[in-house]
Amino acid sequence: MAHLLISAAHKSSGKTSISVGIVAALRARNLSVQPFKKGPDYIDPMWLARAAGRPCFNLDFNTQSETEIVSLFAERSCNADLSLIEGNKGLYDGLDVEGRDSTAALAKLIGAPVILVVDVTGITRGVAPLVLGYRAFDRELAIGGIILNRLASARHETKVRQALERYTDVPVIGAIEREPALLVPERHLGLITPEEAESRDETIGRLRRTIERGVDLDRVIAVAQRARPPSRPPATSAPGRPDIRIAVARDSAFCFYYPDDLAALQQAGAELVFFNALQDSSLPEADALFIGGGFPETQMAALAANRVLREQIRSAAEGGMPIYAECGGLMYLTRSISWNAQHYDMVGFVPADTVMRDKPQGRGLVVLEETDAMPWAQVAPAGAAGAARIPAHEFHFAALDQIDPSIRYAYRIVRGRGIDGRHDGIVKGNMLASFCHLRSTARSGRWTDRFIAFIHGCKRGTGKRSA
Repeated sequence: MAHLLISAAHKSSGKTSISVGIVAALRARNLSVQPFKKGPDYIDPMWLARAAGRPCFNLDFNTQSETEIVSLFAERSCNADLSLIEGNKGLYDGLDVEGRDSTAALAKLIGAPVILVVDVTGITRGVAPLVLGYRAFDRELAIGGIILNRLASARHETKVRQALERYTDVPVIGAIEREPALLVPERHLGLITPEEAESRDETIGRLRRTIERGVDLDRVIAVAQRARPPSRPPATSAPGRPDIRIAVARDSAFCFYYPDDLAALQQAGAELVFFNALQDSSLPEADALFIGGGFPETQMAALAANRVLREQIRSAAEGGMPIYAECGGLMYLTRSISWNAQHYDMVGFVPADTVMRDKPQGRGLVVLEETDAMPWAQVAPAGAAGAARIPAHEFHFAALDQIDPSIRYAYRIVRGRGIDGRHDGIVKGNMLASFCHLRSTARSGRWTDRFIAFIHGCKRGTGKRSA
């Protein structure tokens, strides 16, 4: 099974644009390409998925064991001609000084050769010791080729190529000149999503044509074919007949969902019914509600204008409907959102107001411990010795203001920011809403199974009462 990993010497080297372009170019050759993204991320995978025409899956040392990573990779790669994994940050970067959570560690775990993207802005002969250092730092890692990015001119390219050919044995398989038109637009949380980019297909087409001009795709495929075959994917049972319905908000305001988490909800017996919080005038008939993260602040005027739906959601919450909301979903359930001197009313079930700040209020990997207020079946008894710690992720510029002091929280923050640096996960009635994003894995306590069990309990009348 052919596969490769795209990484870079450091972050912001252009590897996302190059990865999306390669996926699109290979797809244009009628190859089926399965994309993956290393680490916790939502936006880059959306672009990769759009280019590939199939979902992109995250491989994340924080929330998954090595066994789960290998299993997911094998399962999702088995019906593709080639799999492409986009790394995060630089090739050797990570929190662990030994590099056990780095992109390099992921490449070795799944047997993927690496194509290294090198941003050569302001550098010529100095690229040689850089590449030599990356090769020598870990001899077990296979660097199969280099793509030079952001070249200033043909003369610049010649100098860089000569240095690499003179001092290294790593082949240059691509060279791309600096071109602002190739950049995907960014904002406060990174790239804009394909959902919001009206020219998304034109952008992907531009990236594809750039790759076709500047990268030797035959050599890319040859590098991928040198990969170590992954383990045989585990057998999976067919999902049972759905016995509950979960309404899921999915639009340009709420789009942060891991595709394998949605699949896990279905595997556990849920029928997912998607709705558009910006346009739909009524909530689908459902037993529960799931509102993921996204950008409600950029869509707050449209969300506020859809008053009928907001009132339906508030009424459902007050009536005891089980609700799970992450980050943007939490913001939507508060009384209001304020940003850039604008203020709009939201659902009003969470007794707090959302205020957007100029700097991130929470960013990075998070560790949570559950409290007695956790409405779902707990991973471990709250307060018990050696209580389970749940790895998660947060990235938000939003903060909550004027919070009701009597509010109860499902989590204590061991590491991270959450709502106030000490707590996250507001609990009210049958609602759990937090800034942190969970992943349904063994290491993270399989939130999807616990949420569905909670929904069943509410249907039987054994769950919590209405707010």
